[in-house]
Amino acid sequence: MHRRHGHTHASSHGQPRPGDGPPLKRTREDIDLFDESATPSLVAALAGASASEGLNSKVLVLNRLYVAIRVVSARRAFCLLMREIAEVIQVEKTLDSGEHYINYDFATWADLSTLQKQFEPGLHDWVRTPRFEIAVPRIIRLLGYDRLPEQTVKLNRRNLFARDRSTCQYCGRHFPTADLSIDHVLPRTQGGGDTWENLVCACIRCNARKGGRTPDQARMTLFRKPERPKRNPVITLRLGNEKYHSWKAFLDHAYWDVELK
Repeated sequence: MHRRHGHTHASSHGQPRPGDGPPLKRTREDIDLFDESATPSLVAALAGASASEGLNSKVLVLNRLYVAIRVVSARRAFCLLMREIAEVIQVEKTLDSGEHYINYDFATWADLSTLQKQFEPGLHDWVRTPRFEIAVPRIIRLLGYDRLPEQTVKLNRRNLFARDRSTCQYCGRHFPTADLSIDHVLPRTQGGGDTWENLVCACIRCNARKGGRTPDQARMTLFRKPERPKRNPVITLRLGNEKYHSWKAFLDHAYWDVELK
């Protein structure tokens, strides 16, 4: 497989580059690429016991066409890099306030980490091995994978809490997730269903006060009208963290949903 070493790529992503090779076979490819247990020996070779925190950091994955498709742990990202089916994408600012992307293979990224550790250690999460330390990349690109992600956001407890930012939608207070419940705005007993538009986070006290009534019947007001999110809400929360700022280059103008694993 052709590899690139510190190659600069223009920010107008969307076209494959020469040397990327044909798409991977799609038979079981999702399992082979993204199953955390698929290549445990590679992780064992990379990291010692002190690396667990860094290996749990999150990395944005792009397909061959630079479309964001999901978020994985650094553990999985390093496995993909070491198998030489992915490369690191580094987003850097230009003098005219624009952006350009630099592509690194695993070996070159490991060499660059030596300088990053010396001059900008606080900008990265780190994985410490018995022989060296390596920075966790924020973004990787699969060299032969051109599938697109699902365009719908899964309705589940994690995404619902993220959409409402763990805030009770009746009293407006923020709570730990353990102290929150899910409330049907229109109760099931009155025909309410399990939809984005009918489910909200509610603290235990407000949920008990509302009971099996509508907000109007309980004389309560919704903090915010519940809506179906256009983008995975967990991703939106991460974009508020400065260390994931580089993700915006691939997410701000994308309408594809990013699946979290």
